[in-house]
Amino acid sequence: MKKAIKKSLLFVAVLVTMVNYASNVSPLNEDDNVKKTVLTLNNVKEGQQLLIKDNNQVILYKEAISKSGEYKKGFDLTALPNGDYYFELNKDIVIEVIPFKVKNNLVTFNKEDKTQIFKPFVILKNNTLFVSSLSLNASPIEFVIYYKNASTTELIHEENIKDKVNIQKAYTLDATKKGDYVFVTKTQNRVFTNNINL
Repeated sequence: MKKAIKKSLLFVAVLVTMVNYASNVSPLNEDDNVKKTVLTLNNVKEGQQLLIKDNNQVILYKEAISKSGEYKKGFDLTALPNGDYYFELNKDIVIEVIPFKVKNNLVTFNKEDKTQIFKPFVILKNNTLFVSSLSLNASPIEFVIYYKNASTTELIHEENIKDKVNIQKAYTLDATKKGDYVFVTKTQNRVFTNNINL
């Protein structure tokens, strides 16, 4: 009986010591939360792509959004080398770009630097290619059309446009040249490709 009481008292003493020790020590995940940057995005859709890129457009992280609605996730960005980086949310018609900077393990965002890159809308009706492109900051844009057959790729048209916000174009394709066409849009260090069959 005395042994059982001693064991119980010893167990209680160890338990009290552990509780006291635990109350004086911060939990490990609290330190992790200090390092993490929480990214919150509203109105995301399942299947959209979230990327982290460096200043050279190298993809460092890629995730397919798994659930529509609000997206919230913590990222430890402090481990990145000093430099400029971007979160990108790739939506159906627009890419949202959220730049951030890492310097000496400190991450800074400037909400005013957030930008949107609108993807060109390209549709073929009969043998006419209709193109619509929106650039809120009137960035230069280049349109290139290629015709592809079994053995070669032929440049059909090339056009550079500057200082326009809303671009609406129509290109008539040669109805006798059936086959595959490629419409390429280059703007803001991005290349968008649309494959068209005539």
